[in-house]
Amino acid sequence: MRVSVITFPGSNCDHDAYEVFVRRGHETQMIWHKDTDLENPDLVILPGGFSYGDYLRCGALARFSPIVKEVVSFARRGGLVLGICNGFQILTETGLLPGALMMNQSLRFICQHQHLKVESANSPFTTGMIPGTILDIPIAHKEGNYYIDDQGLKALQDKDQILFRYCDAAGMSTHEANPNGALDNIAGIVNDARNVLGMMPHPERAATDSVCNLDGTQIFTAIERFINGID
Repeated sequence: MRVSVITFPGSNCDHDAYEVFVRRGHETQMIWHKDTDLENPDLVILPGGFSYGDYLRCGALARFSPIVKEVVSFARRGGLVLGICNGFQILTETGLLPGALMMNQSLRFICQHQHLKVESANSPFTTGMIPGTILDIPIAHKEGNYYIDDQGLKALQDKDQILFRYCDAAGMSTHEANPNGALDNIAGIVNDARNVLGMMPHPERAATDSVCNLDGTQIFTAIERFINGID
């Protein structure tokens, strides 16, 4: 699998994502925000961080980077795109994903381990995963409060586009288990075509031997299954 990881000024999780895919044996390249060539990837990663210092709104300036125009074209051709944290924010700014990420309900930056529930196996990013599976994936954000209007939320629910919800250790998506106030406990969604995923939690921070939890590997394994045609 060929993976392209985009680096913006202020990205701080690009090398984490790069390392994960290199360790998994994939041909992985770092792509600078001013470049205009994605280098023929199977998967594009928009990593976490603070692109352009998060001035204006998170992701609002990054959407105008030359490489993002190529990412949008790639996605519209059916290419796989995974936006993590700041990458999710960028995807909403480009319109590749609906809704917006607002300030956390607490108005504070949150950095902690967080339980997620897999809601659907119907995507390249959850191929072979069992709905209801509980993952422990770290979060680190101040603007992770997902919002969409009532009509948009119903569309996400009806079309099975919500892949991950915040939950407790027992898998209950309660108000108390919601770390940032996100509507419907939403932690990750896909687009209509199901080839673009945005998620606030950081699977790349739970996918190497240097950390205490490897639940993030389940998402990367799912992508590999899809690329290799394995159900």
